[in-house]
Amino acid sequence: MKIFLAIICATALSIAIAQSQTSTRETTTTTTTTENTGVITEFTPGATIVLSTGTGEPVHYKFSKDVTYVNAKGKEITASKIRKDRKVRVHYIKDGNDMVVDKVTVVKD
Repeated sequence: MKIFLAIICATALSIAIAQSQTSTRETTTTTTTTENTGVITEFTPGATIVLSTGTGEPVHYKFSKDVTYVNAKGKEITASKIRKDRKVRVHYIKDGNDMVVDKVTVVKD
């Protein structure tokens, strides 16, 4: 069901983008915002986080300057509360080849 919904959303987005394009050419940097969930395999506060998402290779992320850490209840916490082997959801922006995290949420198991 999730895959079907994702396909519909992607198709609708593609159509909307295609219809909104103009005939002029501009050079822009494309950024995409999304989320991913996994278990922390490496964590360096203020620098990087690596998640095992269960889909093969671990995924490497960089941190933005203003990262927010949140517990499972939605309360903001400090980076020192984040531990290896915890399940988290990261909210990140894809900027070129980098995935830059601006929010880490601990997921209740």
